[in-house]
Amino acid sequence: MLKERSQSFKLLFLFTDLLIAMISFSLAFGIRYFLQDDSDFQRQVIDVRSYFILGIVLGISQTISFLSIDLYHPRRGLSLTDELFGIISGVLLNLVIVLALLFFFRGESFSRLVVGYFAITTILLTCVAHLLLRSLLQVLRSKGYNLRSVLILGTGKSALNFAKTIRRHSIYGYVVSGFVSGAKTIENEGESPAPIVTQFKNLEDYVKENEVDLIVYALSHEEGDFLKEAIDISDYHGIDLKVIPSYEEIITAKGRVEILDGFPVISIRNIPLRLGYNRVLKRTFDILFSLFFILLFSPFYILIALLVKLSSKGPVFYRQDRIGLDNKVFGMMKFRSMVVQEKQQSDTIWTTKDDPRVTKIGSILRKLSLDETPQFFNVLLGDMSVVGPRPERPFYVEKFQTEHHQYMRRHAAKAGITGWAQIQGFRGDTSIEKRIEADIYYIENWSLLFDIKIILLTPWKTLMDRNAY
Repeated sequence: MLKERSQSFKLLFLFTDLLIAMISFSLAFGIRYFLQDDSDFQRQVIDVRSYFILGIVLGISQTISFLSIDLYHPRRGLSLTDELFGIISGVLLNLVIVLALLFFFRGESFSRLVVGYFAITTILLTCVAHLLLRSLLQVLRSKGYNLRSVLILGTGKSALNFAKTIRRHSIYGYVVSGFVSGAKTIENEGESPAPIVTQFKNLEDYVKENEVDLIVYALSHEEGDFLKEAIDISDYHGIDLKVIPSYEEIITAKGRVEILDGFPVISIRNIPLRLGYNRVLKRTFDILFSLFFILLFSPFYILIALLVKLSSKGPVFYRQDRIGLDNKVFGMMKFRSMVVQEKQQSDTIWTTKDDPRVTKIGSILRKLSLDETPQFFNVLLGDMSVVGPRPERPFYVEKFQTEHHQYMRRHAAKAGITGWAQIQGFRGDTSIEKRIEADIYYIENWSLLFDIKIILLTPWKTLMDRNAY
């Protein structure tokens, strides 16, 4: 139901952003050639048709960039700051794509200022347009425009959580008119978004006497099985019916329903990165970002290699077995930051603060996470991703598997150089449970925008992290 209306709103925002992009380019062109430059000659010699085509390309690619970072998805608890960050990320991604295309296709020479002004005006106008559009929709909903009344069958946890979700996404125009109790009424802690209006045995009478646009069946096993009766009543009165599976209360992970020849198949854990398009998108981003970083950072690789070699005996690079995607072992590369040790010792001893095995140069490399930078080669090889759960040694994976619930779910995605757990400060000798929770949250809520956010926050968090040693 939310999906049906969210797609309508997605189209509304998409066409709005396409229009905003076109207006932004027109403004950028006007500022550059009519306000900033007074030369009549320059206005005559510029190829307006080429700029017109560039404006169309920028507008279309801008909306595609917003779609690729999932800007229009109705995220839970989306704040103005999050939306601003998303818009800025989408515009920057669009700039990278368009500038790369202009680099390879040099048939026309375009003003860089026009592109720069376009980016600035697009960010400003898109933020204002989104704010006004959301405010307008909220006002229309508050005045009762196009509202749909929802009646929820059930009083348990599933029913209550669903009602709160409806209220959280009020922009879509659904209003919970009340709950219907089954054979047993379940008392829930916390404030209820709506009252219990009747019992299931009186459902048909209630439907006849009140306007109901949608019925949601959320009765648990404790409250009784009335699904067939609910379907019959809904069909007879021509009311749409949605069903929330009763075992939702015992399944905490996000699920996904797929239809296979008419059979509904429920995936208990929804992992966006397992989907084909998302895998291609993330892998493409990993390759491009890694190549860019390696080329940019190559002079520092040489300097760090010399410092490591001169500071202590042993190899420059250190290769250690780690567990990655689907519990497979791979060799993770690092700049050596410790004295040379026996393999058994390095694989089974946890690093602690003021660890005597760490060299002087190694302590600096660890503090700034520079020892991790060779892992971009692991990313190119496909063993790792730029963003993902940090990989652990086989010895500790076996240990944590028995000590911590759901630990192995971290391996549902490729291991990363940085990750959401690290951004939250869970690195080094910190809570394993919190680290697992953060990693699972990342896996279940992945988007390209989320990756970009983590990458941008990593340098700051690395410098401020007191748990890095």
